[in-house]
Amino acid sequence: MLKSLARPVTQNLARTTFSRGFASQASTAIPTPAPVEQQTIAPKKYGGKYTVTMIPGDGVGPDLAASVKDVFKAANVPVEFEQYDVSGMTSSDDKLFKESLESLRRNKVGIKGTLFTPATKLGHTSFNVTMRKDLDIYASLSLCKNIPGINARMSNVDIAIIRENTEGEYSGLEHQSFPGVVESLKIITRAKTERIARFAFDFAVKNNRKKVTAVHKANIMKLGDGLFLRTCREVAEEYKHHGIAFNDMIVDNTAMQLVSRPQQFDVMVMPNLYGNIVSNVGAGLIGGPGIIPGCNIGREYAMFEPGCRHVGLDLADQNAANPTAMLLSSVMMLRHLNLDDHANRISNAVYETIQTGTAKTRDIGGQSSTTEFTAAVVSKL
Repeated sequence: MLKSLARPVTQNLARTTFSRGFASQASTAIPTPAPVEQQTIAPKKYGGKYTVTMIPGDGVGPDLAASVKDVFKAANVPVEFEQYDVSGMTSSDDKLFKESLESLRRNKVGIKGTLFTPATKLGHTSFNVTMRKDLDIYASLSLCKNIPGINARMSNVDIAIIRENTEGEYSGLEHQSFPGVVESLKIITRAKTERIARFAFDFAVKNNRKKVTAVHKANIMKLGDGLFLRTCREVAEEYKHHGIAFNDMIVDNTAMQLVSRPQQFDVMVMPNLYGNIVSNVGAGLIGGPGIIPGCNIGREYAMFEPGCRHVGLDLADQNAANPTAMLLSSVMMLRHLNLDDHANRISNAVYETIQTGTAKTRDIGGQSSTTEFTAAVVSKL
């Protein structure tokens, strides 16, 4: 069972307040994607230490990766990183990117920041998308919930956003059929829709969630999104005996409902592009992209990264980024590696730092730098 961010064990009354109410601290379990008869290959462990592939990424990525390494060192976490400083700013890193993929194939587990993808037609394809497709890391999970100590636009938000990672609009199949005419293909398959739907319902069952909402645009894209919706409905029938409610919602209505009444959502499942948009809307509701942890799960590999994939080029080299999302994503990774005691200490320290206001970065109403926030977390281990 791949587990993520189980509730930390509180050792005294002073810490009790920091371990309640947040989704990634509650006993959150990630379903094992592989069927029962197929054993997932275990992460690599040498000399009592796990080896994990680290790709800091672009923008604020190096600052966030440094924060994780500092906290892990202070907490004596038995993890060693194979670091690959891949950058999406230039295509000359193609060779290094391939080496990082080989490292992930060896280690089975990785943690990364977001790699920049150029918007020009001359730019290389997205390293982020390529990694998920090549390794079939098909399920993306972002945990979107209010954190005590952070003023947010909305309260009582607790949403698990699950998106399919390997097809949809991100299939990358497009061509110019005639000068000035471009065809871009959106791929939806029954097989991949069924497995992401089962992932969402399994997540709901294992985490005592009550409802799954499928997001679509089947009223317009009747074949593609129609297939997605029908498949989700079929899978939902199989989980009725678990008491999991199911509904569906058109994506444009979803956007409006999220900013007006987000409390109605529990688990959400959707194709790739919709998930990207919804997770960013969710971030805006609870305080920004710097506080949402996330992970990407496949049959054999797991990659942990912030739930909102922001590069943050405007904050690069300013020591101003909020490392909360990256630290909580690393805690999810520790749960996956069954290092629960270390995960408990780090998650408690992060939430205590925020709730007591010991250190707050600019995005959550403070003036602390990334290193100051990290030092405050270390002091509370």
